[in-house]
Parts: sequence; C-alpha cells; structure tokens
Amino acid sequence: MSEKAALVFSNDAYYAAFLSNDYNAMDLIWSELETVTCIHPGWHHLDGREAVMESWKSIFSNEANPKMEIRNAVAHIYGSLGVVICYEMFSDITLVATNIFAKEADGWKMIHHQAGGSQPPPIIDDDYEEVKTLQ
Repeated sequence: MSEKAALVFSNDAYYAAFLSNDYNAMDLIWSELETVTCIHPGWHHLDGREAVMESWKSIFSNEANPKMEIRNAVAHIYGSLGVVICYEMFSDITLVATNIFAKEADGWKMIHHQAGGSQPPPIIDDDYEEVKTLQ
C-alpha cells in the first residue's frame, strides 16, 4: 500500500469509528506520542489528548449514530505529516474537515481534527487529485 493510500485508510478509520460511536477504535486513531488538538464545530479548541478523548466520550454518549457521508477527500504528505481535507455531508449541513496525521511506527496517527460549516463540496477538476476512500 502506498503512503498516500495508508493515510487515506487512517482517515477512513477515523470516520468509521465516528459513525459507529466506537470509542475504543477512536482511541487507537489518535496519537499518543504527539500533542493532539481538535476543534469540533461550535466548540472551543481542545488541547491535549485527555481533553480530546474526553470530547469523544461526550459525543459518543449520544445514542444516535450520526448519519454522514464523506466526499472529495484530498490527501497530501509533507514528510512525516499527512493532511486530508474532506467534506462531511449531513442531511442538513455540510462541513469541511481538515485532518492532520503524524507518521508513527504503527502507521498514520491523528494529531488534529477541525471541521466547520461549508457550502456543498465543489466538483473536483483536473487541478485536484481525488483520493478514493477504501470503505
């Protein structure tokens, strides 16, 4: 598997954990070696693994699994950092997300997630490289 495919796979794993309310899977996705940060829509910024993981406990305490589709994932690798930008399509809102990963011994681990309101995603043209998700 190429590095870019492995990065997209990690991004897909993040959304699989999110959509299934799987705290244990989410815990495995986030780096334990790097300082992690997160900005959920409408929240203040979260700094540090403990704060980020507590936020997921709170989010997952809601019994209703979110219904969302991920579109237009674009991945870039900058040395030991990987960035995936994608659209989170809910029934009533579209968010654009930036997910940043660090390359660690056991794969790409998330170090930052931020999502905020957006217009629907653009149609990807030849200037962008579309990365097909593995799920």
